[in-house]
Amino acid sequence: MELHEISIQIRRDIVRMVHGAASGHPGGSLGCVELFVLLYFEVMNIRADQFDMDGLGEDLFFLSNGHISPVWYATLARKGYFPIHELATFRKLNSRLQGHPATEEGLPGIRVASGSLGQGLSVAIGAAQTKKLNREDSWVFSLHGDGELQEGQIWEAAMYAPHNGIDNLISFVDCNGQQIDGSTKEVLDLGDLQKKWEAFNWHVLQCDGHDFEDLRRAIAKAKKNRGSGKPTMILMKTEMGKGVDFMEGTHEWHGIAPNDDQLVAALDQLNSTLEDY
Repeated sequence: MELHEISIQIRRDIVRMVHGAASGHPGGSLGCVELFVLLYFEVMNIRADQFDMDGLGEDLFFLSNGHISPVWYATLARKGYFPIHELATFRKLNSRLQGHPATEEGLPGIRVASGSLGQGLSVAIGAAQTKKLNREDSWVFSLHGDGELQEGQIWEAAMYAPHNGIDNLISFVDCNGQQIDGSTKEVLDLGDLQKKWEAFNWHVLQCDGHDFEDLRRAIAKAKKNRGSGKPTMILMKTEMGKGVDFMEGTHEWHGIAPNDDQLVAALDQLNSTLEDY
């Protein structure tokens, strides 16, 4: 399947999941679709039909800003980790698809509970260090929200990685400039993220998070940094709510569900030849 077509379908999945649960986080989920699709359908060496918690010999992905679970669940289901029809259980009682990714129910594709912001980079670094100790040539990828960078643990982890030669880690920041209470500039200005991460001794790249070619370019360049003893941070420019015009570019859709009329309007903009769940 073409990556663009998969992306449209996953956006349909996201708005339908959040509408069905009458809760969830559509804005950031819609904004990160292209990254998830590229990683899971092209970049990462993974075994969707043989998932285990160890992930030996596989590339690993960790979602630190776990509230955007709808995009991850939809991607995992479309990749074959679990049945697509299970997306209809999102945020329902006893569902494996909780609002934030969890591990107690054994959902394939999820290796660590996440959503307590600031913790995911530490987890990803630990996994990457383990792979280096095991002499694996696999990669570890992680995704973080730009508002999440206001958490202090992020910067503790940022110091640790280059100090310990963690150069098999490629992390992304979803730079949409929005968080739950407003713009990041208004809530707590992040300043120059390029210079910040460089000051912490990371390789830093920037790309358009909605452009597959630009994402490919950035990831390919990041992979060339292996052997440098430094991880790579890719600052990914995105638009919250991408693909649904009335959700785009505003923090207001960070964590609310569309009503019935809004769902119809969103799906009208997201025409797909694939089947809904």
